[in-house]
Amino acid sequence: ISGHRFDHLLENMGNLRKLQGPILLHVLTSKGKGYRPAEQDPITFHGTGPFDVASGTQLKTEAPAPSYTKVFASALLKLAREDERIVAITAGMPSGTGLDAFSREFPDRFFDVGIAEQHAITFAAGMATGGMNPVTAIYSTFLQRGYDQMLLDVCYQKLPVVFVIDRAGIVGEDGATHNGLFDLSFLRCIPHLVIMAPRDENELQHMLKSALHYECPVAIRYPRGSGLGVKLDEELRIIELGKAEVMRDGRGLALLPIGASVYPAMEAADRLAREGIDACVVNCRFVKPLDTDLVCGLARSHKHIITIEENVLAGGFGSAVLEALGEQGINDIAVRRLGINDRFVEHGSQAIIRTKYRLDADSIAAAAREMVGVRQGIIAGKG
Repeated sequence: ISGHRFDHLLENMGNLRKLQGPILLHVLTSKGKGYRPAEQDPITFHGTGPFDVASGTQLKTEAPAPSYTKVFASALLKLAREDERIVAITAGMPSGTGLDAFSREFPDRFFDVGIAEQHAITFAAGMATGGMNPVTAIYSTFLQRGYDQMLLDVCYQKLPVVFVIDRAGIVGEDGATHNGLFDLSFLRCIPHLVIMAPRDENELQHMLKSALHYECPVAIRYPRGSGLGVKLDEELRIIELGKAEVMRDGRGLALLPIGASVYPAMEAADRLAREGIDACVVNCRFVKPLDTDLVCGLARSHKHIITIEENVLAGGFGSAVLEALGEQGINDIAVRRLGINDRFVEHGSQAIIRTKYRLDADSIAAAAREMVGVRQGIIAGKG
């Protein structure tokens, strides 16, 4: 029955109350019904920001830089032009994942399986066994639906499927259910899976090329929204598997951020330097395999380590660092983990949420001061 005819809907629901046994009521609706702009453009109005009600015009400010999604889509097109084995898969989100551009240029190599993440992953596994290089783009919050397929259909068989995890970390205004704060934890325990997170949109390009080169299951997670506006390299290069990057040398204190937390950590280190606190900053890049040599080397030469991640703390990147230190018998160093405690994060802008959960530059600097015994530039006990 029509879901827009409340008189019919309510009457039928009243009648159904009198029936016995299993009942199926099929209600048909049209997206955006009653508002012409939404009827004409249901994709844009699926999740919209402010707009002019009379015209339906979106009230958007010009983005300062291309989104991570757009940079991924552009890089994938570049790589696909060079390698006809690359195919793209989405689970009902061609525009949200940026694969609509791929579908227009390579319609025979693009597959939208609908809202069926489990099938998308098994489908990718099948294509990998046939010699293709499948790239499966799924939001972090939706990837959870295909966990068994990732575990057994892809990773158990060591198949070269690339999982591009959009909307990872703090997503913000998509609501509490759409934050991507669990993927590092639920993926890190899967054997054979490489997990990467780029510090910016340029590194995302290189990670995509690298993932297709490694010939094993790979997950790349990146945040929602605009990139940082960094220069995009024309030539894409392969990043050495499992190797982190020292962004800034320091003494005594080491900041180990992953992904979107790298630049806030760099900003925090700049502030700390002006106060006489010399912090090392590492773009850790790989959650798995972790650059154990570098991490443990820093632990032996520094007194304090702070890990920073947009993920729940339980089982996340910070846990990986602690495990590495424990396995090496390094127990004479202070380690603090910054991330999300045991909770679901509410709706709010990314900036507000990052500040609330102490993942912005100010909070990272404050945590560092506390660790080294300095408050507001005064050495504790001497001020």
